[in-house]
Amino acid sequence: MHQTTATDGTAPDGGHRRPGRPDDTAVTDLALRAATGDRTALNAFIQATHQDVWRLLAHLADTDRADDLTQETYLRVLGALPRFAARSTARTWILSLARRVWVDSVRHDMARPRKSTAQWEDAAEHSPSPDTAGDQTWAELVDARALLDLLDPERREALVLTQVLGYTYAEAADIAGVRVGTIRSRVARARADMVAAQDAARAAGEAGDRSRATARTAGLPGRGGDATLRRTGGLPGAPAARRRGHLRDVG
Repeated sequence: MHQTTATDGTAPDGGHRRPGRPDDTAVTDLALRAATGDRTALNAFIQATHQDVWRLLAHLADTDRADDLTQETYLRVLGALPRFAARSTARTWILSLARRVWVDSVRHDMARPRKSTAQWEDAAEHSPSPDTAGDQTWAELVDARALLDLLDPERREALVLTQVLGYTYAEAADIAGVRVGTIRSRVARARADMVAAQDAARAAGEAGDRSRATARTAGLPGRGGDATLRRTGGLPGAPAARRRGHLRDVG
């Protein structure tokens, strides 16, 4: 099945192609030629698809693992190309392989901890993304990544494919091996999950602000209060004997 694209860059189901993405028909032709042993076509096919494969894996896993998973994907491509029959576009086919590589890595590495916010901030500082919008701060990117990590893997995959990488619902369904309606449902639920997580984080932040404000109003020590207690031996106004550590009244 070959996906057509309107001249204005709009896909048939309303999605939008990313500018600069090679034409699917040309990429599929490269794959078919590579399947016959044409090494020039193979190199061109890898060059045409590498960015999409890496970006998908970077969002599904993380940027540190994307290189290794991408390499594993192309190793599988070399073994599978002779059987490629263009029943879907070559781009959809290779992204399906990349997805299976990711699924296999998850199954074999379930205990691996995900990045902390501090690690994402460090990675963002040293590895600027070419897809970053000019007015989007790293803090916003870290927040978005943290929210993605909270999602169920299937919902995250659907959201990344359609809302981050720009694939149509039909293409995403082909890549994930599910129905279009399933992709739509997963995207809707992923959005709802992210909104709920944002609301919960905002509510927690507001509750913390109120707690600190109440503590200041009551004269209770806030941040740094432990140091104050250590210097005075106890809460301000406590009897001297108690501040020195005595637990009973001194007559």
